Amino acid sequence: MAAEQPSAEETRRGRFALSESQKERVLAFARKFRRNTKAMIGLTIVLSLVLVAVFAPFIAPYDYDSTSVEDRTAAPSLEHPFGTDDLGRDIFSRVVLGSRISLYVGFGAISGALAVGAVIGVVAGYAGGLTDEVLMRVMDAAMAFPPVLLALTLLVVLGPELRNVVIALAFVYTPYIARVSRSAALAERNEAYVESAVARGESDTRIIFSEVFPNCMAPILVQGSLNVSFAILAEASLSFLGLGAQPPRPSWGLMIDTGRGFMETAPWMLLFPALAVGIAVVGFNMLGDGLRDVLDPKVEAIE
Repeated sequence: MAAEQPSAEETRRGRFALSESQKERVLAFARKFRRNTKAMIGLTIVLSLVLVAVFAPFIAPYDYDSTSVEDRTAAPSLEHPFGTDDLGRDIFSRVVLGSRISLYVGFGAISGALAVGAVIGVVAGYAGGLTDEVLMRVMDAAMAFPPVLLALTLLVVLGPELRNVVIALAFVYTPYIARVSRSAALAERNEAYVESAVARGESDTRIIFSEVFPNCMAPILVQGSLNVSFAILAEASLSFLGLGAQPPRPSWGLMIDTGRGFMETAPWMLLFPALAVGIAVVGFNMLGDGLRDVLDPKVEAIE
């Protein structure tokens, strides 16, 4: 009697099921991550920011552009916890709703940089030779410009829109992701599993994306998490200069630009959006540093 063939659903589950060794590695990573103070604090801050951004319309007590002549530059109070700005708009509501813009730019820009830079770096590192030389010289040329200056140049060409800020910052941070990806690929291309794949006759494309690329993800993700904080800070800088989010949208950088003219009479206009930027940057930096510690094999060897 013929053996019963597995169903399509069983085949699909089996294809994506983790092996015992993979499950053990995941559990070991989770244990190390929980023991790392920096990683846990960073994750808590980042998750809090994400939750604030997701539920911002329910958290903010006022519309971000709701003005009140009677409440102009009002000090922090129970009615307005962060005070109001020069147009009588509630700063707490604007800071909360501004988290959406900052996280949208941060995650959007670095996602784009990861999608392009990781592929360029892994291909360059695995291929070597002329391919590596050409791709890396292009990346070096892009890295020769200061990030904010390069983003400013691109925005002058593209126009000061939030979507263009994401595109410009994705372009700016692609070389940094590519460099890290190339280094990881250089370390992996001489491993035994790659030599086995070559001996089996697998194509270079399959080896790159099925064998090398997954094993390079740890340093790539660490670099990506660190660069999110830089992208948030860059967005605030661009908005401060008038090339990011445009009024009356509640960008933290735009709020800082407005508040600097009221530092003596209404310092809360500058203080709270600046604190929001600082907390976001610290959170992503701590998460990135914690991930680097958890995923570093040297640290594992010491432990």
